[in-house]
Amino acid sequence: MRGTKRPLGAVTSWVRRQPPKVKAFLAVVTGMAALVFIRFIVHDHDNLFVAAEAAHALGIGVLIYKLTKEKTCAGLSLKSQDLTALFLAVRLYCSFVMEYDIHTILDTATLVATLFVIYMIRFKLRSTYMVDKDNFALYYVVVPCAALALLIHPSTSHNLVNRVSWAFCVYLEAVSVLPQLRLMQNTKIVEPFTAHYVFALGVARFLSCAHWVLQVLDTRGRLLTALGYGLWPSMVLLSEIVQTFILADFCYYYVKSLVGGQLVLRLPSGVV
Repeated sequence: MRGTKRPLGAVTSWVRRQPPKVKAFLAVVTGMAALVFIRFIVHDHDNLFVAAEAAHALGIGVLIYKLTKEKTCAGLSLKSQDLTALFLAVRLYCSFVMEYDIHTILDTATLVATLFVIYMIRFKLRSTYMVDKDNFALYYVVVPCAALALLIHPSTSHNLVNRVSWAFCVYLEAVSVLPQLRLMQNTKIVEPFTAHYVFALGVARFLSCAHWVLQVLDTRGRLLTALGYGLWPSMVLLSEIVQTFILADFCYYYVKSLVGGQLVLRLPSGVV
């Protein structure tokens, strides 16, 4: 057991000492290696998207357990939950009017669970809500996402409102976790259930990103043409990559904390 911990600890220490550019390069290499591994073990890459939504739902399930059993919402960002509910509602609307499938059902269940979390934080457990720490201004993300959606959206045959809405939910999903990360940076200490939830989001983002990248590779780029023309296909992929990298640093410290046997995650300054 000691023999396995020492090499892992040495690697962790080495990575921690590296400058930011080296860490970013190592993250890219690790991500590419993971994509290659997934491509060979998962034959139907559509399953990755379902797995991503399942990981998101699992994360929300952890939150519901925390809220109902521990009777506290300390460490949770209401603003992140509001953004999540908003992009899920918009995506559901787009699903109903543009493309009704299994993802519509999964999104409906996730939205219901998210609304329950919002209800618990806003009303039942309001006294434990860290309102002073949850200080991320939502217009910093909602307004730019709306403006970007007006400028860059699918060029399909659907109604313009539907196409802009689709783009808006894609962009908003990419940055919806920022208020939660800001709250955790303000507190510096993240309790286990909140850490599990954010890590589940990181896994979901990675699986979703892997789904899109592998689909593009499998279709030899034809998927990008199917999504439309202009900048929109590239923006879809960029949004997926942004989502993954936003949470990559937190996931690194989460795994490091688990390996070290720590129940409470302590974040250094500048992580998010």
